[in-house]
Amino acid sequence: MIEVDGEISGSPMITLPPGTTLRGGTLRFGARGVRLTADNTLEDVTIVVPDHETAITNDTSVSDLGTLTLRNVTTHGQVLILAKDQVRSGHVQVEGVHVASADVRGRAARPHGFGVDALQGGFTLWNMQADPGVSLTAELLDISAGSAETPIRGSGVFVGGHGDWDGKADGGTIRVARLRTGEIHTDGGIPEGTPDLISGGVFVISGATVENVESVGPVTTYGQNDMVLDNWGAVHAWTATAPVTSHGPSGIGFVNFGDIGVLDVQSPIVTTGKGARGFNLYDGSLDEARFESIATTGDGSIGIQVSKPLRRLSVAGDVTTTGGEGLSLVKGVQVTLQAIALSVKRAGYIEMLEIGGKLATGGDNVPTLEVEGTVDTCNIGGGVFASGQNADAVHLNGGQISLDGVELSAAHGEAIRDTTS
Repeated sequence: MIEVDGEISGSPMITLPPGTTLRGGTLRFGARGVRLTADNTLEDVTIVVPDHETAITNDTSVSDLGTLTLRNVTTHGQVLILAKDQVRSGHVQVEGVHVASADVRGRAARPHGFGVDALQGGFTLWNMQADPGVSLTAELLDISAGSAETPIRGSGVFVGGHGDWDGKADGGTIRVARLRTGEIHTDGGIPEGTPDLISGGVFVISGATVENVESVGPVTTYGQNDMVLDNWGAVHAWTATAPVTSHGPSGIGFVNFGDIGVLDVQSPIVTTGKGARGFNLYDGSLDEARFESIATTGDGSIGIQVSKPLRRLSVAGDVTTTGGEGLSLVKGVQVTLQAIALSVKRAGYIEMLEIGGKLATGGDNVPTLEVEGTVDTCNIGGGVFASGQNADAVHLNGGQISLDGVELSAAHGEAIRDTTS
């Protein structure tokens, strides 16, 4: 046991021997901070390094991490725990970590998938081993990152295993019982118009299996291509009970490329940047998605887009967009999109669609509801409204949907435009 009362500065990196606990105080370093080995605990400690350095990392020459515990820890600088080199097993237990600031844009190691690289997080737990026999476990509770004044430069919380170039799991894994996050602010600092680099506020990467993700604090992103909540892995249930907000171009409130059982977003999703969409089911699988409300304001900012089968989609309130046509990032390519409130693509299928409020758009030449796929059962309590010039309430383009009893209104277009060939 090492106990610190007060502040220590000017030390080189500290490596904790196996089984050692470090508790208390503030530790200031000019470069890297504390390196863990096996069965270590950090508790009630603040670690300060330059933002681009690692405040906490681990020795990858050990084969078994044992249990690494972080309890009531604050850092300035990245928390980076990796399985690579000799590491083949271990458990990570987090009970309160706040990464006050970090800049991870210079990290060369980035997972690739779906046409893009992903920036590491201020908190990163990553099994990089190509061998599928290498597995970590974790319980990650009460992790927060950044602030409105000092957002993390990169992703916020990043948990992943090994994936191939297409973003599919193909090696070492990590199994997480619970991932619970607090308040998170990120700005990846990605240059405008970049097509092949993204970040995420909370990011579950390929090779990670998480039983429950609980986003209990607000998650806000500010920059280009900064997703708010992003899944490439496998999640049984993801619940968000605080606001989900994107202020940058080509951000997305929630985007899924992996597998999710139930997604339940109980607070508003709001995006304000150009091409910043509310919710996208691009790939993978999702059984049920529930939302409180979704609002986007930028050109090209779709409210909801469904490109895969979805058993049930429900929104308690409204889905609204005010933008027109604009550029947005789609799988590594900047493409032109319309700010449609709900778009069901050709491969998209919704068994049950329930909207408690309204679907509404304000942009010119922007349909409110676009159906290229199939919606079996539909209930839109507040109706479908298009207020822009030459904007239709419903555009059927080879799709199927029954709108019996749904109010349809287009101020300067058609209630239903059917272009099915």
